[in-house]
Amino acid sequence: MRTSSSQPRRAAAAAFVGTTIEFYDFYIYATAAALILGQVFFPSSNPALSTLAAFGTFAVGFIARPMAGMVFGHLGDRLGRKKMLLFTMLLMGLATTGIGLLPSYASVGIWAPIGLVTLRIVQGISVGGEWGGAVLMASEHAPAGRKTFYASFAQLGSPAGLLLALIAFRLVTSLDAEAFADWGWRLPFLASGVLMIIGLAIRFGVEESPEFKAIAEKGETAKYPVLEVLRTCKRQIFYAACAVTIGSAGFFFTNTFMLTYVTQYQGISRATILDCLFLVTILQFISQPISALLAERIGEGRFLMLAALLSMAVPYPMFLLVGTQNLALMTLGIAMAVVTLSGLYAVIAGYMAQAFPAHLRYSGISIAYQLICAIAGGSTPIIGTLLATRYAGQWLPLAIFFSLLAGISLFGVCGLARLRGETMAAAPAPQPAI
Repeated sequence: MRTSSSQPRRAAAAAFVGTTIEFYDFYIYATAAALILGQVFFPSSNPALSTLAAFGTFAVGFIARPMAGMVFGHLGDRLGRKKMLLFTMLLMGLATTGIGLLPSYASVGIWAPIGLVTLRIVQGISVGGEWGGAVLMASEHAPAGRKTFYASFAQLGSPAGLLLALIAFRLVTSLDAEAFADWGWRLPFLASGVLMIIGLAIRFGVEESPEFKAIAEKGETAKYPVLEVLRTCKRQIFYAACAVTIGSAGFFFTNTFMLTYVTQYQGISRATILDCLFLVTILQFISQPISALLAERIGEGRFLMLAALLSMAVPYPMFLLVGTQNLALMTLGIAMAVVTLSGLYAVIAGYMAQAFPAHLRYSGISIAYQLICAIAGGSTPIIGTLLATRYAGQWLPLAIFFSLLAGISLFGVCGLARLRGETMAAAPAPQPAI
């Protein structure tokens, strides 16, 4: 199937821009949950309880993601990747803008948190369908031998979206406390409507995935792709879900839970930790493409195992450096963890996609990724907050928890590598030319 020579680059760019906007929307909710949503929607005399309630609504979005992954995976394998990506962007933009327009608990009582939870579920549905399609549009348009690198552009949307979210909240947190609590926190959410229009315009200009078009033209699309992938690819789903654990949960540990940890338990100002995370995210944005290129040179499986091992080790120096309360050392500590786990995150998308047959790929990677996001990603800030409360002043239990997440990823990467080896061994040898 021949496509325009510019389409691989356009598909990678569209995947990057689209996931940037989607992750911006997701991260501004995560940041707001750590800073203000508890106060606005769940007022309490105990700030920790308000924060836990806000993180609870954050987790609700993750609960919606596995089901959304199944629904959009089915539709993406049946109808195409492009249609799903246009719809998920529209859905996310409307939900995020809606959150910015919600009245507070003080204004409408219980209807405020009910509206917040409802829109948060819609956000989760959108992200649940977005990620798999973005990865496949980039990787299935890619030239031979470059699928991992091109797929990494969908992953690059995560730090780019976080940068936009941090910039937005750095600006609004410069307001006085009353203005921020009253209306300032809403501005980043309202900006999502403008970003949605930009993202839709870019995605309209990208052709459907050539691999999907080839399958559709041959009439080889699965009638029930979710059922088929669950029946035939159980091990791929299990190992892929495990492999991506630290790439999902680790970011919510460093970029969401750490906001609460340093502000509530170490007395560091919100502005200081936001500046720290901003610098760290710039390093992440730079390092992810480098990680993808390095993985192409030394082998994706070998690179992923190394990244997972390093991720198990880095939380200990991270907490020691964060404990100094020095901005430069805090930045160094968190950067060590983020750059390491983001190396795995950059490479794992393309690596796990190739574990599934093309006609089931959208369903397979969506189920695996969204399942672990629901289990580990959504619960990580809550578990971190509970550990910090239970072991006040002690960081070791938090570091062990981070290492456990990275260990699960190492197990999953090893499993995927073994499956890929079995597939290659079972493939028929090429016949000599006659």
